[in-house]
Amino acid sequence: MSTPYIPCLDLGSYINGTEEERKKFSDELGRAFNDSGFVTITNHGLSQELIDKLYENIKAAFALPVEIKRKYEKPELAGQRGYTSAGKETAKGAKTPDLKEFWQIGQEVTDGDPVKNEYPDNEVLEELPDFNKVTGDIYKKLEENGTHLLRAIATYLELPIDYFDKHVHNGNSILRGIHYFPIENPETIPDDAVRAGAHEDINLITLLIGASADGLEVLTRSNEWLPIKAHHTDIVVNVGDMLQRLTNNKLKSTTHRVVNPPRELMKTSRFSVPFFLHPRSDMDLTSLPSTIDAEHPKVYSDMTAGEYLDERLREIGLKK
Repeated sequence: MSTPYIPCLDLGSYINGTEEERKKFSDELGRAFNDSGFVTITNHGLSQELIDKLYENIKAAFALPVEIKRKYEKPELAGQRGYTSAGKETAKGAKTPDLKEFWQIGQEVTDGDPVKNEYPDNEVLEELPDFNKVTGDIYKKLEENGTHLLRAIATYLELPIDYFDKHVHNGNSILRGIHYFPIENPETIPDDAVRAGAHEDINLITLLIGASADGLEVLTRSNEWLPIKAHHTDIVVNVGDMLQRLTNNKLKSTTHRVVNPPRELMKTSRFSVPFFLHPRSDMDLTSLPSTIDAEHPKVYSDMTAGEYLDERLREIGLKK
């Protein structure tokens, strides 16, 4: 699935490799994030069995009756936990909501860290006894992978290798199960209605475990939309806005979207499970001095990760 724009990297070569192999991985990851903002990752330690169980549970959750799903919808949490129904999220700058519903799982703090008081409890999906265990296992594995990737990024940025560690320990990360639901009567939806409008992610990095169908597209530096052919065995990783702010645009938060399928496939579902790796809310996103010079003046105002998340949740309609 490697393309000229989206390199495919072996995470195992970083986790278990020699110093030379780790440096090579870090350089290639940084170069890709400086260019397209996207890579695909293999050898990430998620078994096919666990990935299959994840998709089985995600599909079963969205197949529940609407009245059951809405038991788990908590508008006061701005979509940060449990179920969010159709018509609630709109891409920044768009007028029409995305054609999707989703379920979000957040951080489970188990080590006595007082940051636990900042996080609402996860909703326990009583109708599916394996759902919370499987999604929790996936969450922890992707959080671990994300920590390794951020260490590689820190090396690329000539920061201490553990620069991000304290910021993402018990961070405000989110695992989101998404259902792009079937459209039975395509002629009845607005012309500008799409599964996910063009957008950039809010967080530091996003790790996406494949998808059940095509549709993800990335906007390249030459302003062309490039389809990403992801499979269950791959993890697609991209830069989010927080990392872009921190690096003063050195690492690119790439615009991407999920397009509607051909008309004959509009009556079919698409499922996707991204992991949005967020830091703790008090992380300072002020651009690193090393990324600012005469040719690259400072672009962004100073703010914390919590302040930026709040701003963006309001922009996309999840927070009032």
